[in-house]
Amino acid sequence: MATSKYLAFDFGAESGRAIVGILDGGKISIEEIHRFKNKQINVFHNYYWNIFELFEELKTGLKIAVRMGHGDIQSMGVDTWGVDFGLIGEDGQLLELPHSYRDPRTEGMMEKVFEIIPRDKIYEKTGIQFMELNSLYQLYSMKKMNDKLLKSAKRLLFMPDLFNYFLTGKMKSEYTIASTSQLMNVNTKQFEKKIFSKLGLPYDIMAPIIQPGEIIGKLLKKNSEETGIGDADVVAVGCHDTASAVAAVPAEGENWAYLSSGTWSLIGIESDKPIINKNYEDDFTNEGGIGNKIRFLRNTMGMWLIQRLRSAWERDGACFDYVDIANIASKAEQFKCFINPDARIFMNPSNMEEAIDEFCKRTNQECPKDKFGYARTIYESLALKYKLIIKMIEEVSGKKIEKLHVVSGGAQNEFLNQLTADATGIPVLAGPIEATALGSILVQAIAAKKIESIEHAREIVRRSFDIRIYNPTKTEKWDEMLEKYKSIIA
Repeated sequence: MATSKYLAFDFGAESGRAIVGILDGGKISIEEIHRFKNKQINVFHNYYWNIFELFEELKTGLKIAVRMGHGDIQSMGVDTWGVDFGLIGEDGQLLELPHSYRDPRTEGMMEKVFEIIPRDKIYEKTGIQFMELNSLYQLYSMKKMNDKLLKSAKRLLFMPDLFNYFLTGKMKSEYTIASTSQLMNVNTKQFEKKIFSKLGLPYDIMAPIIQPGEIIGKLLKKNSEETGIGDADVVAVGCHDTASAVAAVPAEGENWAYLSSGTWSLIGIESDKPIINKNYEDDFTNEGGIGNKIRFLRNTMGMWLIQRLRSAWERDGACFDYVDIANIASKAEQFKCFINPDARIFMNPSNMEEAIDEFCKRTNQECPKDKFGYARTIYESLALKYKLIIKMIEEVSGKKIEKLHVVSGGAQNEFLNQLTADATGIPVLAGPIEATALGSILVQAIAAKKIESIEHAREIVRRSFDIRIYNPTKTEKWDEMLEKYKSIIA
């Protein structure tokens, strides 16, 4: 197998990175060449993403690739978080900065939509978890506010589709990112016209859907000249970051689940077809996957809770990295109190400690006593939420989960991984860490016909990266705590 190079741009809600992947001799290696911060902009109580600054960081990554001897990349791919979008006008320009999914404009919009289309009918068509931040409610909020930009829009492009447009001039909507919107029919894999029609939303602004592995186009000449990158393809990878992360799960067999652990925790299984029934009542979602798979999963809050805790501490002059936080949490009192990570109070609090205190008071629990306790409360609550979700997946799918693959940044959290193994009672296999970028690279290699399939790609991952195994211990106490936890979050 000849050596080939690919470039992945992975944009997260807290940071972004550019990573080169080198496929050589049946193994793959990766090299991070650029990392940068990403943060929301707050203007007049609305939250936005500065996509122009992020695109400049993307081009900086291309320039660094050239300087580091990687100007010969075969292709590049972009992935981001889901649901958020920008609107393109008739002149091809972005009409405004994309709103963040944490923007308050969607408050109460789900209920307004349900007055027109019942919940079960929406779920029957889309298979997507009901979350106030979904693109459906963002778009409907614009209609309700009589937003003039919606009337001026020629195209709606989700975040990775915007980057691909800036790179190539082509306006396409990649399947896995489109699937997160709650605007796409999970069976036809096309945007659902009936939803647009009943809600009075403009269907013609939606871009054609393309599948992961399709080549969108060549890098625009102006981008090529500015960055020094040659005649590279831009590939539609799993443009939703979790889709790319799941593609890099080094799994074998069938009885496994994945946990993509980052700002959000996405825990689920791969399925050949959507699992609909009444799973919307348990907040399960059927998102598009790579290789014609469905990612049947539950989306729950993740490291966002720790991120906000850390930022509050920093404002008070106490600076800790994430390893420090896990270490201090391991020394705190066990099972003192629990939180529901998905409670609205934790969506975007200015002070996470105060939010935890308020939740504990509401649920008649003692509040944590110190920083150690707040962090441990979060980690234990996450582990119990994972245990609960896995049990629910087993009940709905009929599949017995025998191991859990943890990928992405959370794979580095040794304390949480061990808590998760103890809570779930099954082995936790952690790694690779940069699964999202790695999945993007693997899909690019499949598009270039250097890798035969997703199964072949996962074999290469197993061959190329060390996976750490956490075996469960002391599981009996966690079974007892699950019942307490369920009563608290009910």
